[in-house]
Amino acid sequence: MHRHLLFLLMVATALLLLFLPTALSLLAVNSLSNCNRTFSCGSFANVSYPFTGGDRPTHCGPPQFRLSCVGDSPELTVGSLTYRVRALDQTRRSLVLSRTDLYNNTCLQQYANATLNSTIFTLASNGEDLTLLYDCSWVTFSFNNLFSCEINGNLTYNYYFIGAVPTDPILNVSQCNGIVMVPIRQSTVIMLAGHRLMLTEALMKGFEVNYTNPYEDQCVMCGGIGGECAYDSDQGKPICICGDQICSTAGGAFLIGALIFEIAVIFTCKVLFFKNKKDSEVEQSIRDHGSLAPKRYQYTDLKKMTKSFSEKLGQGGFGVVYKGKTKDGCLVAVKILMDSKSSPKEFINEIMSISRTSHVNVITLLGFCYEGKTRALIFKYMSNGSLDKFIYSRRALITSSSLECKVLYKIAIGIARGLEYLHQGCNTRILHFDIKPENILLDIDFTPKISDFGQAKLCHGQESAVSNPGMRGTVGFIAPEVACRSLGRVSHKSDVYSYGMLLLDMVGMRYCDVKVSNSIGKRLKLPMKVTEEEEVLVRKMVIVSLWCIQTSPSDRPSIGKVIEMLDGSLESLQMPPKPILYSPSRRLSNMLFLELQ
Repeated sequence: MHRHLLFLLMVATALLLLFLPTALSLLAVNSLSNCNRTFSCGSFANVSYPFTGGDRPTHCGPPQFRLSCVGDSPELTVGSLTYRVRALDQTRRSLVLSRTDLYNNTCLQQYANATLNSTIFTLASNGEDLTLLYDCSWVTFSFNNLFSCEINGNLTYNYYFIGAVPTDPILNVSQCNGIVMVPIRQSTVIMLAGHRLMLTEALMKGFEVNYTNPYEDQCVMCGGIGGECAYDSDQGKPICICGDQICSTAGGAFLIGALIFEIAVIFTCKVLFFKNKKDSEVEQSIRDHGSLAPKRYQYTDLKKMTKSFSEKLGQGGFGVVYKGKTKDGCLVAVKILMDSKSSPKEFINEIMSISRTSHVNVITLLGFCYEGKTRALIFKYMSNGSLDKFIYSRRALITSSSLECKVLYKIAIGIARGLEYLHQGCNTRILHFDIKPENILLDIDFTPKISDFGQAKLCHGQESAVSNPGMRGTVGFIAPEVACRSLGRVSHKSDVYSYGMLLLDMVGMRYCDVKVSNSIGKRLKLPMKVTEEEEVLVRKMVIVSLWCIQTSPSDRPSIGKVIEMLDGSLESLQMPPKPILYSPSRRLSNMLFLELQ
């Protein structure tokens, strides 16, 4: 494979050297013809190819771009009509044109529509159609849309309106002797709303078009050999001028092709080299993990199981999730990762670490895909979706409010147990760093599963702190020390803080009645219909959440202690100290603190 590429590279180099002297000789005689000069036309300066006009000869550009530089306003003839050029932007390749026969005038001698060559000129997206109806014997338009013209001494009544020619038979436009459509800019439409005296001004402001040079490819080849683009009107085709003579672009085309070919060969060699190196790293990492490695899928497998990614389940900052089905009929969620900055080895090691997790409250990784730029994770599909759909949209978890409270409490404990497993139950401690409702999935029995390990960090051995994790998490759930390191070390206590904010969302959105901004929850004022058992559960969750969101990480309980507090009695719980920093979350916790006194 590599030998064939090297052979092609040698051939390309030989061809390049063969034609190089010709290119150099052409460059040497390039004395810059008149076609290399810019010119001034009316109020426009430094006008260049493809336009011609002024002191720039007509053979220096296609006939469709010949400007008549008379007075301050250049004119351009397109088809049978002549237009004033109100604006010219060669960077954006746009023109603003207004018809000369409708300039400071609304009465036409010849009823002609604007006809533009669509391969060269296209109307800009900010355009609108204006229809002018001339010499109508009977039209049911309002007086505001009326304008008069005198033709051969006879006064005619004419009408205008925004839009295309109407087909409604009631309007009977066939009784008009002339129907003309003129593009105008949308910014001028408001001028015409009931102000017929503004019609002339709207027509003078004109409309915008984008232009394309139909001989762009030939010009690129011409420039490649040091020539200047021009046009032979007799033969009706573009030519290339080198100095004071016409030169052929055949050699230039071949030269450019050889250059492109050589660059492609070199680029392909480099891509294959680095791809093989990366693939070898991935394969070695997979072999190192032996039978513990999850199943590896190809990109074609992902397309088949998701029916070409037809059903989208959700999207976040780290990827898009699609619903799929494996060959054996198992429903799965396929997450296509985006903008992953980790190296192939880090990606595989992270997958292997997550694949070793096995807990009822942690999502199970079924497989992965690493192919080219595609990185994907395959999980078991959760029929009840994510927790945020229930706590933010007020969808009921269970029809009975009493059962719903118990289910919510069960979910809270399940999430805590999943976190405890990640922090203490794995061989490698995993800090999640993005605990929030969107990352808690619910199975058919509402058993919570912690998912989305896109921001997770692995701590080896008994480490519990991370030296430089970067800014991780979601606003509203990020622990203070993650944003400001002077407040403490980033550790497993950062996940505890996020869990506390999650509890506030779960309790606040369900059982409290006064909203507080930033998705933090509401004041604790329970509705009258809440039973005594429900009130105990809610108050326990609130007190635990207030402990979890303490400013200092050392004041927060471990996630194991959180489970003990939730499993224990309400009487055994002590109130946490008041927060020492002011923020939306601190303000909420102060209010809840007062409510619970």
